[in-house]
Amino acid sequence: MAPKEHATVINISSMNAYTPLTKIPAYSGAKSSVTNFTQWLSVYLSKTGVRVNGIAPGFLVTRQNKDLLFDGDGNLTDRSHKIISATPMGRFGEPQELLGTLLYLADHEASGFVTGITIPVDGGFSAYSGV
Repeated sequence: MAPKEHATVINISSMNAYTPLTKIPAYSGAKSSVTNFTQWLSVYLSKTGVRVNGIAPGFLVTRQNKDLLFDGDGNLTDRSHKIISATPMGRFGEPQELLGTLLYLADHEASGFVTGITIPVDGGFSAYSGV
């Protein structure tokens, strides 16, 4: 019988957990660990009423990376052109676009039987092979 109490842990991973970027291997490795730990912890806590899931953001525009993605005039950098050309939606994400996934995972009614997954929010980046 399932416990009557419900709790949810939502970890923040990254799409770099699945496909490492060439210039930041430590970050990619750390985020891979978050994804793996999400799976392990979901099994460990499965009988307690605690669900454990994750969100893996793709390329979102934030204060942290804005200067890497745009030059001083607001134009895309060379790196940004590579990213956008490999993103089927043809744009960067905005942080608020993580909210729907977050709310879904937090809502026991909507996702009460979901545990141990990390959901990509990446504009299709992970689905595109480049051809």
